Amino acid sequence: MPRPLRAARVTVALTAYNDEESIGAAVRDFIAHPRVARVIVVSNNSADRTLEIAREAGALAVNEEAPGYGRCVYRCYQEALRFDDAELIVLSEGDCTFRAADIDKLVAYSPHADIVNGTRIVEALRERSTQLTTFMFYGNLFVAKLLEAKHLGRSTLTDVGSTYKLVRRRALERLLPRLNPSVNLEFNAHFMDVALGGGFTLIECPITFHPRV
Repeated sequence: MPRPLRAARVTVALTAYNDEESIGAAVRDFIAHPRVARVIVVSNNSADRTLEIAREAGALAVNEEAPGYGRCVYRCYQEALRFDDAELIVLSEGDCTFRAADIDKLVAYSPHADIVNGTRIVEALRERSTQLTTFMFYGNLFVAKLLEAKHLGRSTLTDVGSTYKLVRRRALERLLPRLNPSVNLEFNAHFMDVALGGGFTLIECPITFHPRV
């Protein structure tokens, strides 16, 4: 059995768009986690004080001028790869829907995979008042099963829309050039599709999911 990465350090990258009401709390939450070496915030042309507040909270904050969720996530990964002192990279969001405590769960699964995808499918871990409506919940599950069938035997999938995921640095270095940042809201599904098609190992881990601030 693979041994857990007891001393693994993590770089966290947060996507953000007009998140001035939540970004400070999100950054402080992740910075306080003992595994986290740094928090990077990538603002996708926010028109408010997202960048300023992120920096005040202790993040390394940059602006991605090209619009679109895919562009923002891609920039998050580019920025995270600039630092070679953390072998694990965690992607999340700046709206407080995900919490730093779940990093421990993602890291626990990391000896078994190149990518650990956080799944919001577990009812007991998902608050009722989130943006994940019943329609989106089951639609997301349906698409996940279609992707699972496409890569039959490669992974068990239940959530293709979750931003919260962990990637091994060496895997990301090989995977990033294969991704298309112009893919917008479907970028997470695209990421998983390309990863599985490229032979990367991907497993899912149940995470908590909270209302967006």
